Amino acid sequence: MQIASKFTVAVHILTCIDIFGSERRVTSEFLSGSTGVNPVIIRNVLAQLRNAGIVSTRQGSGGAHLARSLDEITLYDIYMAVECIDSDEGLFHFHENPNADCPVGRNIHKAMDGRLAAVQQAMENRLRASTLADVVRDTRAIIEAE
Repeated sequence: MQIASKFTVAVHILTCIDIFGSERRVTSEFLSGSTGVNPVIIRNVLAQLRNAGIVSTRQGSGGAHLARSLDEITLYDIYMAVECIDSDEGLFHFHENPNADCPVGRNIHKAMDGRLAAVQQAMENRLRASTLADVVRDTRAIIEAE
């Protein structure tokens, strides 16, 4: 299983908005060049981030801007804005029809459900503990060290 790349694309977008926003318009075309992702997908991710109140965008000459300060945006906020996890099912999708006649099939949910819920909770807690400010600070330090 792999978490969809929209999360990392969204973090990349937001980092670019902060780093480049004071010196240029940050458009979907510019972001596409940095991420290597099609501008249509960039616009879709920006729309999700806008709907979550993380960015503001202006068509035409405006570009994208952060709607909140870096330290007010957690990685969890970004993840929830773009990943669209089903809150009833969660991060892990269990296979639909384990064989009830098999002792493993009959009981695998009981053995795994709590563990999977704990893994998801741990991941969400780590995402809540990290802000976009942390990512931007680290990115700037890596750029300066190049």
